[in-house]
Amino acid sequence: MLELYLIQHCAPTLAGVKSANLFTCPIQDAKMLQKMIDSHNQLLNPKGVHITLLRVRKSAALIYVYRPAKLAQELHRAETMHFLSRYGYGAAMDTESMLAHLTSRLQESECFPHEIGVFLSYPLEDVVGFIENCGGNCKCSGCWKVYSDEAQAKRRFEQYKKCSLIYRKRFDEGYSLHRLTVAA
Repeated sequence: MLELYLIQHCAPTLAGVKSANLFTCPIQDAKMLQKMIDSHNQLLNPKGVHITLLRVRKSAALIYVYRPAKLAQELHRAETMHFLSRYGYGAAMDTESMLAHLTSRLQESECFPHEIGVFLSYPLEDVVGFIENCGGNCKCSGCWKVYSDEAQAKRRFEQYKKCSLIYRKRFDEGYSLHRLTVAA
């Protein structure tokens, strides 16, 4: 079951075209889910992909799949670090510390901390636009709400969609998650 969710929701990250994806999946047993995540991490970590459980609420889990090296490059850009400092992320924090801070913010609140967009490769201008406009007045929406470069965003939406379709087709043909994951 977890493999199918990973293919459906994380193909762009598995393919190496995006630094991270996030999805919610139903669960019955959190310990069993963690064992599955650990098992997948043993296979995928050598390829540069990590899976972590960010939050469990009632019968649903929030799972984050990411490429640490790619994510670190994105998060440590000067303008992104300046933005994140408003939410308690320190300049000296490494990527794992930043993820730990994000996880604590997620667990403290019913709402998503809006800075999560930069942890998902969304353009900083769109994350800021979402916050400033309370989610309204966007130019268009797809994987995220767009406030800046609409044409570029639409190209990325199409790239992610195509990637997801190809990965699902290959998975249905019998390709394993490990085989479909591109090494960093």
